[in-house]
Formats: sequence, C-alpha cells, structure tokens
Amino acid sequence: MAQLPTVEDVARVAGVSRQTVSNVLNSPEIVKSGTRERVESAILQLGYRPHASARRLRTRQSSTIGIRLDPLLNGISGSILDRYLHALTEQAAQRGMRIMLFTATDPVDEIEQYRNLRDGADVDAFVVTATRYEDPRIEWLIRERVPFVAFGRPWGEDLDSPDRLWVDVDGYAGSYDATRHLIGRGLRNIGYLGWPEGSGTGDERRKGWAAAMTEEFGLDDAQLDALTTRTEESVPFARRIVEELFAREHGLDALVCVSDSLALGAMMAVNEAGQKKFPVIGFDNTPVAQAVGLSSVEQQLDQVAAATLELLMGATGRRVLPHGEGAAQTHRLITPKLVVRRSSHLAPAEEIGTEEDAGSTTSGNHNREENQ
Repeated sequence: MAQLPTVEDVARVAGVSRQTVSNVLNSPEIVKSGTRERVESAILQLGYRPHASARRLRTRQSSTIGIRLDPLLNGISGSILDRYLHALTEQAAQRGMRIMLFTATDPVDEIEQYRNLRDGADVDAFVVTATRYEDPRIEWLIRERVPFVAFGRPWGEDLDSPDRLWVDVDGYAGSYDATRHLIGRGLRNIGYLGWPEGSGTGDERRKGWAAAMTEEFGLDDAQLDALTTRTEESVPFARRIVEELFAREHGLDALVCVSDSLALGAMMAVNEAGQKKFPVIGFDNTPVAQAVGLSSVEQQLDQVAAATLELLMGATGRRVLPHGEGAAQTHRLITPKLVVRRSSHLAPAEEIGTEEDAGSTTSGNHNREENQ
C-alpha cells in the first residue's frame, strides 16, 4: 500500500519548513501570499490531507459548524435548506470542517442547544437560519461572543454591524427581474402573490416587484395594493385564493409569486380556469418547479454556502475566526438568477430551447448592493 503524504513531504516539495506548512493549514492569514500559494500547490500536487483528529487536539478546536435542522414545513420550498446544507457540507469538507445538524423545538430550545454544544466544545461556530425580527438567537450569540453567520438578514437590526455576520439572497433583485421580464414581454397588469406582511424575506421580495411596477407604470401604493394578494405558505391556500381571484373579473396579465409553493398553487388554479397561457413566476427554483416547468428565481445556493464559510473563516482559512475577528466584510448579498421555462408562455416555442441556453437570465437590471 502506498504511503500517505506527510507534512514533511509537503514542506519538501514547497521548499519551506514544516512549521510554515502548519501555519498555512491552521493560520493562513499570517503567511505571505506567495509562500501560501506554493504550499497550497504542493498540497494539491501530493493529495495531502491533514489528520483531522490530531489537528483538533493540537488547536483545541472541533473543526465543526453547528446548524439547526428545521422541521419539515408546509409547501415545497423547504427543500431550499436541504440544498444549502448539501452545498455547505461539501464546501466545508474542502476546508477540513464538518457540519453538525441538531434539532430544536423553538428559538428558546435552540439557544439551549447552542449553550450545550458551546460548553461541550462540540462546535466552533453556528449558522443561524430562518431569521426574524428581533431574533433572540442572534442576540444570545452576540452576547456570548460565539462565532456565527446568519443565512438571512438579521431583520430590524444594524445590518452593517461587525457583530452580525450574515449572508442572504437578494429577494428584491429576484422579484424585480422577474417583473421586468414580464414587462419586457408587453404585459402590464402584473399581480403579486405573497405572504402576509411582517416577513422580512417576503416583504423584501414584494418591494422588488413594486419597484419594477412603479418604475415602469408610475403606480402609487393604493394601486400596488390592489394588485397584491396574500396568503400563508401553502399550495392549497394559494390554489384556493387564485381560484377565487379568477372567479371574478381580475384584469391581471400575469402573477409574480413570493415562492414556488404559492406559484404552484397559482399555476393549478389558472390551468383549471382554462387560462394555461397565463404567466406565473415563482421564487426558489425548487425541484418541483423544474419538474412541472415553472419559471422561477434561482437562489444560487453554492454561492451562499461559499459566502457563509468566507465570513466565518476568511477567504482561504481552515479554522473559524474568533467572534469579532472575521473577514473584512460583515455580510454578503448574493444576486439570484431568473430561470424562464415554457410554463410562463412568454416566448414562441422556437425561442425556447434547453433551460441552460435559452431559459436562464441573470439579475442585473438595477444597481442594488451586490456581494458586499
């Protein structure tokens, strides 16, 4: 059996000392970029992999990031977290890190899990999901100086605070581009199907739709409200409310939806109303949207996962940085991508080929904050 490469082998190939290799593996920020690149090149060339258990003993770090596994939610958009977790686990492994999943019944229980995992030195940091206004989980992590990154903005707080690291998808941009796409096809009365007010994510996505409509048609708040329909995150609820909408004179040309769950319900309703060419666009680009041919906004979760780790560990680091000593950036706002499919009936059949070559467009119709 071939002998596995060692730190000494890497040092020899890179022409550096064993300590320099160790520094690149554990504290890359203190190594000059040229030297670090030579060591990283040698690591790749030899296929060297650090011994995780030995490193944990040496650094007194668990090399583990904790994240709550949310319960299965109604609708179809819960798959977003699964896809994010897969991307995060895969990219964390490339940095020598592991992802630990745990469950909690509510925010209070989640904080207790944070405490137990922190006190037992089982994790080095946490990722907080499903953020909300005045989130008690984030306040606890800041007070205890536990490293963390939120997937989702800390709504209602100082978004530029160095204590509140976060990464999010620009819901404003996604809904804005979806609406501009429909406007570009000559449609005018574009309705919005969203969640009840008070959801940071939902409110931000509606703002993108409203901005595009106001920019193009000069609508005021009352006119925007007249084009807005709201319901809970549920396929049956969305189906029922759109059925009721189509049972009366609605005057709509298309619908932009806050999620694929609501878009799927809307799609069912418009088909049953005999208006199969009525355009519907969702948000999240879930597997269900792909399966039924629903146009949707892709969150680019690989980029979200990469940004999460960069905020926690730096651009190339292999350990979690202490609270308050993270990357220069305090947050990253990822630009989503609109994926247009045949279901939206926005182009003649000959214009639509594969999803990749004719059905995808990237955000970029405005100059909001991007990847900051």
